[in-house]
Amino acid sequence: MTGIVYKSTGSWYTVKTAENQFLECRIKGKFRIKGIKSTNPIAVGDVVDYDLDTSADVTIGVITNIHNRKNYIVRKSVNLSKQTHIIAANIDIVFLLVTINNPTTTTSFIDRFLVTAEAYGIEAVLVFNKIDTYDEATLDEQLYLQYIYSNIGYQCLGVSAKEEKGLDDLKLLMKDRVSMFSGHSGVGKSTLVNALEPTLNLKTKEISDSHSQGQHTTTFAEMFDLSFGAKIIDTPGIRGFGIVDMEKKEIGDYFPEFFALKDQCKFNNCLHKEEPHCAVKDALDNDEIAWSRYNSYLQILEGDDETYRNDIYGSERDPNKF
Repeated sequence: MTGIVYKSTGSWYTVKTAENQFLECRIKGKFRIKGIKSTNPIAVGDVVDYDLDTSADVTIGVITNIHNRKNYIVRKSVNLSKQTHIIAANIDIVFLLVTINNPTTTTSFIDRFLVTAEAYGIEAVLVFNKIDTYDEATLDEQLYLQYIYSNIGYQCLGVSAKEEKGLDDLKLLMKDRVSMFSGHSGVGKSTLVNALEPTLNLKTKEISDSHSQGQHTTTFAEMFDLSFGAKIIDTPGIRGFGIVDMEKKEIGDYFPEFFALKDQCKFNNCLHKEEPHCAVKDALDNDEIAWSRYNSYLQILEGDDETYRNDIYGSERDPNKF
């Protein structure tokens, strides 16, 4: 029997069956000894085969096989640096929720997420949330970021779950697709899902006053069927985003504005650092590429793994980083 994983708690998996019923399943032991380095060999969105176990009073499922994934979003496990964590699988479009403050979303975090989406061939959209709270300075910052990423080719939306602004545009992009919402804790993922589908009534919490930090409300990734013909995967807030298994020579290919200039570099294996006649560095000098993007590229290239673990809430955002 075959179904789709709708929720993962690490030890139990909720699978939607072909009969549109939900079945609690466990994983067959062999998955744990296959050499899978991921902290979660099965992720929300996975298509799985399962058998029924009726030996106890309650019938449960036993997952025996994972179907090949068309894609997935993966990051390094923050606490277990040699392992990875698959956030979700078989995604059509991913929405990265960005807040200028309350809490701060850094360009480094945005770029690491976008690079991973590019690497796995997943369309990514930036959603600037809580626009109802922006003052003039915050709005200027949001518009500047929107200018940077729109020029690269990423679609950007401004939304307010509280005032229901921008929701129709969001729904159009989500319709008939499997979407994933991601971002830091406190950026308003669950609140936005509730605004899109009020009957879900997902739990939400206020931002912590002490650190302007979001409190984790979504503990595990979970997929929901929405009334307007969409599926949404709501994910726990993530503090950092560690890049996984990328060769240095290919990292630049996942920065679309770098890749567009690649054939103009003197060397076909140009890393856009010290090499002469580098089209990327020339574009950088001419302000045709954002310095924040180039800084993110260098961090990833140089394996600056500490950056993605840093507590971004402990200090104010440095305006010179943009």
